[in-house]
Amino acid sequence: MPEGKPAGVPCVQLAPDLSCRLFGLAERPAVCASLAPSLEMCGADRDQALRYLGELERLTAPE
Repeated sequence: MPEGKPAGVPCVQLAPDLSCRLFGLAERPAVCASLAPSLEMCGADRDQALRYLGELERLTAPE
């Protein structure tokens, strides 16, 4: 996604099983490779993780 990924839009590299098609490849964007998941970010399940990401998007959205 050369122009970036809008909030709420799944990455084009997200596979149907929710894995990253570029994981471990040189083509993986630096921002993805540098992401260090934490318990706070991931929570106990996918719903908690999505709520956390939604809050980050809300807090960093342009005004």
